[in-house]
Amino acid sequence: MALIDSVLNLVNKKPKDPDAPKPAPGSRSEREARIKDKAGLVINVFALLLAVNTYIGGGLSSTVMNNTIKANDTWNFYQAKSIKQTEYMLASEQTTDKAKAEKWAAKAASYEEGDEGKRALFEKAKALEAERDQAKKRSPWISYASTAYQLSIVLLSASILAVNMMMFWASFGVVAVGLVLMSQGIWMWF
Repeated sequence: MALIDSVLNLVNKKPKDPDAPKPAPGSRSEREARIKDKAGLVINVFALLLAVNTYIGGGLSSTVMNNTIKANDTWNFYQAKSIKQTEYMLASEQTTDKAKAEKWAAKAASYEEGDEGKRALFEKAKALEAERDQAKKRSPWISYASTAYQLSIVLLSASILAVNMMMFWASFGVVAVGLVLMSQGIWMWF
């Protein structure tokens, strides 16, 4: 709600009182007014970038956690099928009844095929692990970008308190670094 009010106040700015006393040109209060006029909207934009970045980071964390769980479940299912397959193979090798041996050997071979066969489970688990590993590689870059965005907001706030335009513009440099880090986390371009 405060963000909407800030944006509406910027868009619907009321003209300043022409009779109000004006600070001396170049004075601290004039510089402070200039910084405060600009910094309010800029802080909101930087906070928006931080929020988007946090959303992306949360998605990556979820992918890592969910795919780890799914891959473990898939490997457990694969292992259960391997154990059953081995039992049927051993049973077919140890029986003297030829009909049973052929039946159990066929049953053992059946564990390899189908949508839930060992081959399919192997491929599914490997794909889940690959997706998880990719999210793990991207995640630190998103974390670094969050840190840069937070630092830019702190620097921008400090520029208001210190009435320092150099700090104000430096916060844009820090945000630029954050954007580069975030883009690396999204696209892995270097």
